[in-house]
Amino acid sequence: MNKLFLIIKREFIAKVRNKSFIVMTFLSPLLFVGIAALVGFLSTMNKDKATEIAIHDEGGFIKTNFKNNKDFHYSDISTMPFGIAKDSAARNYEGLLYIPKVDSLQLIKDKVEYISENSASINFIGHVEKIVDSVLTSNQLRILGLDEKKIEEAKVDSTLKLSKFSGEESLKGLNEIKIAIGGLMGYLIMMFIIIYGNFVMRSVIEEKTNRIIEIIISSVKPFQLMMGKIIGNSLAGILQFLIWIIVGLLLAFVAQTFFGLQLNSSASLSPEMMAAAGQSEGMLKFQSYWTELMNLPLTLMLVSFILYFIGGYFLYSSLYAAIGAAVDSETDSQQFLLPIIMPLILGVYIGFFTVINDPHGTVATVFSIIPFTSPIVMLMRIPFGVPWWQLVLSLVILFGTFTFVVWFAAKIYRVGILMYGKKPTWKELFKWLKY
Repeated sequence: MNKLFLIIKREFIAKVRNKSFIVMTFLSPLLFVGIAALVGFLSTMNKDKATEIAIHDEGGFIKTNFKNNKDFHYSDISTMPFGIAKDSAARNYEGLLYIPKVDSLQLIKDKVEYISENSASINFIGHVEKIVDSVLTSNQLRILGLDEKKIEEAKVDSTLKLSKFSGEESLKGLNEIKIAIGGLMGYLIMMFIIIYGNFVMRSVIEEKTNRIIEIIISSVKPFQLMMGKIIGNSLAGILQFLIWIIVGLLLAFVAQTFFGLQLNSSASLSPEMMAAAGQSEGMLKFQSYWTELMNLPLTLMLVSFILYFIGGYFLYSSLYAAIGAAVDSETDSQQFLLPIIMPLILGVYIGFFTVINDPHGTVATVFSIIPFTSPIVMLMRIPFGVPWWQLVLSLVILFGTFTFVVWFAAKIYRVGILMYGKKPTWKELFKWLKY
């Protein structure tokens, strides 16, 4: 046991003293803030610049319905011959909206054409189709002798009220918030597994390449060495996450103190304003959503996150360690990494495309129990409420599989760390299990 602690200490110190680890630990929060600021800046660069579109309406029925807005600016060049208008639009405008002359306005529904060297955006296409549809619908109603104004007044917008069997009112969009919270926790686990699992693999490959492993293995058992690397790297990763949280809180404090940014909506409101706002519909909705969030099983979510974090990381890191021991270079490891990463990606897709629509369905339930996807899928299901027996069964299978995989990986590790100069195959890895 003392040797295991020494290996953990060695791996941890080696990782945290690494210059790249130190730089990225303190630079990453600043990079995230910078990237977010850059994206926000780039998204506002073209806000004041509308796209110039030319219109050539030969019949003159529709062009008046195209109004300038912040996104599109329309210029009528219908008086020009079409050929000249087309050449002019090619030189001076983003594109030309061509509306041919027809005998009946209804025939124009599939004849409107947009001519441009660049592909039209979905936003613009939808905007044009909406205007054309509106004009044609109004014309059709007039032909049928129907009063468009009365039809518009007769339209009714309904609102579906959501409630529980207990009589308590439920809220729209709550499922999306739940899946976002669960998805964030699952995504953090996936990223931690991929990043620090690779660190474990690279550490093994480096020591194997430098032949240091031969000296180390003479003093400790391969299993102890593998577990020491996994735990040491995981502790370094947890330390890095804690530092990121502290640095993020410090940046938020600095932004609030020195730049006058208010990080909560009520910071600049007087008590009188808050009392008035408290009666508004928006504030009441916010309070309702906040109450619902506070009613979520937050303690269970936190405990489950820690347990699935530990189980998922150890499960996958043991496989990363086995791969590192089996190969001589990181390039050779690529053939073995895809089967490891695929269950993680599958878990994300199952979570976002299945759990949100049917959190208690067969697919979501099965994949929340399968150990290679449960750290992601189960965390997405927990905010919706999960029977205790499913949660216990999932954790038992996860840690049971972890124990088996550690044994399985240790056998590959024991043989692979002393193998040099030969690229292993899947068939050869299975042979090593018999040694």
